[in-house]
Amino acid sequence: MAQLPPITVSTLDLARLEALLEKQPDSDAVRRLEDELDRANVVAPTEMPDNIVTMNSTITFTMAGSKETFTKTLCYPRDMDGAKEKISVLAPIGAALLGLAIDQSIQWPGPNGKTLQVAITAIDYQPERAGDYQS
Repeated sequence: MAQLPPITVSTLDLARLEALLEKQPDSDAVRRLEDELDRANVVAPTEMPDNIVTMNSTITFTMAGSKETFTKTLCYPRDMDGAKEKISVLAPIGAALLGLAIDQSIQWPGPNGKTLQVAITAIDYQPERAGDYQS
């Protein structure tokens, strides 16, 4: 596995995600998210750089080997309502996106044992940038 890029998480997201993880049954997805949080650089929400993927951010990204671009909102599981444009932080790709900056990419184990590489191309909406610390 390639070197993991640095990630940044807000204290607010970290507290909410740790509370969420305490209630989850043990699984690969939970362990991956825990590993990501353990290695994260943690900052106050008001100090969050505006080029970082945070919870409830709407991001545009590409998958290596595909010309397709995806735009998704990174959500908590409780906010998943079946909308195609939402992705749960507990999904492998959701955990991979959290904390990345624009132009960063990360390799992540995908379905069927294939390694996926995702690259952030834009952050269309970031709650911290918008001054929204409630969601």
